[in-house]
Amino acid sequence: MPLTSKQKDARKKPRVSILQRKALTFILAGLAIGLTRNPNQYFRIIRETMKELEDIEKGTLERAINSLYKSNLVETKDNRDGTLTLVLSKEGRRVALSYDIENMGIRRPDRWDGKWRIVMFDVPEPLKKVRDSIRMHFKNMGFYEFQKSVFVHPYPCAKEIEYIMEFYEAKKYIRFVVATDIDNAIELKKHFRLS
Repeated sequence: MPLTSKQKDARKKPRVSILQRKALTFILAGLAIGLTRNPNQYFRIIRETMKELEDIEKGTLERAINSLYKSNLVETKDNRDGTLTLVLSKEGRRVALSYDIENMGIRRPDRWDGKWRIVMFDVPEPLKKVRDSIRMHFKNMGFYEFQKSVFVHPYPCAKEIEYIMEFYEAKKYIRFVVATDIDNAIELKKHFRLS
């Protein structure tokens, strides 16, 4: 039985683990540093990248980068001084950008399905930075802050939420609910400009 075009596309896309995605993000950060002329932006990229590196063991990161190299998502570039630089391949840039957590958004479908996506989280105080980052991402993605750690959105976003949970290794602290009724629906519909 012949494969559909969707199945063919799925076979072409490399499977990338969360750690590999982080490694791609680090490599992309290096590219961003090389392209930016703004010193403030330069230091912000370094700070954010260093935060991510704190949680990863060096050997684990090296294995992730090695597996990326084998999957053709990264390639080496020869330097004049005889050293090698690891850079993203064209496919690696595409994958890294598709998981660019800083610029994630939720696609607005043509028609609203009448369901509310509710994200609740209870991240402990020792992980305050993670909690604040998660809150910032939900706000940036256009969620309505229903309460301090409860956010609502009308459009499908399960994949984006799953990615955030995995990225921050916070799955046990986050709950995702799809609801048909919510007590302040009128206010939410106005906020999201739904009919």
